[in-house]
Amino acid sequence: MKRILIGQIVNTHGLKGELRIVSNFPYKDLVFKKGFKVYVGKREDVCIINSYRKHKIYDMVTFDCIDNIDDAIAYKGDFVYIDRCDLDIEGYINEDIIGFDVYDAEKLIGNLTDIINNGAHDILVINSPSDSRIMIPFVDEYVKKVDLDNKKIMIETIEGLLDDN
Repeated sequence: MKRILIGQIVNTHGLKGELRIVSNFPYKDLVFKKGFKVYVGKREDVCIINSYRKHKIYDMVTFDCIDNIDDAIAYKGDFVYIDRCDLDIEGYINEDIIGFDVYDAEKLIGNLTDIINNGAHDILVINSPSDSRIMIPFVDEYVKKVDLDNKKIMIETIEGLLDDN
């Protein structure tokens, strides 16, 4: 089972155990719904979502295992995860390709360690064999193919994109 981080519980709300979650997860509509199973904290407590609503920048949820503020406070600061196999999405999500090797033509550039978002688009964070960190925009201009079967990402770079010393 592969766990995917979907957010962090930052506070409680009210007396009935509602929790405030900060999440940038792009598939919230598939996760934050009644009956969906999530895993909370280092212990990965299994919780089922009872209700969901949006409030300002927060995703407000109640879980079946929490019905008062005293129980909810124990989860403040904990991260919330889902199981990848519970997410029904065609194709792949960013978390699926972490760990893939990245190639420019036939040359190994490095291994994909992270994908971050700069507000405009995603950025591939690649550790090169020389232990340097390379960042490539995750846009069609540079990323030509994601090969899920062979766990490879094929890119096409331009002069200056890679630091070729």
